[in-house]
Amino acid sequence: MTDIEQLPYDESARALSAALEERIVVLDGAMGTMIQRHGLSEEEFRGERFASWKCRLKGCNDLLAITRPELIESIHREYLDAGARIIETDSFNANAVSLSDYGLSDYADEINRRAAA
Repeated sequence: MTDIEQLPYDESARALSAALEERIVVLDGAMGTMIQRHGLSEEEFRGERFASWKCRLKGCNDLLAITRPELIESIHREYLDAGARIIETDSFNANAVSLSDYGLSDYADEINRRAAA
């Protein structure tokens, strides 16, 4: 667990609702762009766990929640340091259908859980 504040769901929902009542709230995270600027190689996407995976994994940003969690955390930290009060996970395509392009459908649950953590 990091030092990033994590609120229980109901408390988070109340805090977001209160924020919406008092100001304009913008949620615009360019997570894909932030990941792309690191120019990761195929090997960096794979990590040790998926080193011998049967197909290409470069571009499967969701998988980075498992193979490069420190990178995802550092991107979240950049958003927080810039003043963001809310961040989203790195799981925009972490569903069985989208992950099937990479043969990773069976990992959807794990990716989502790791991204949320």
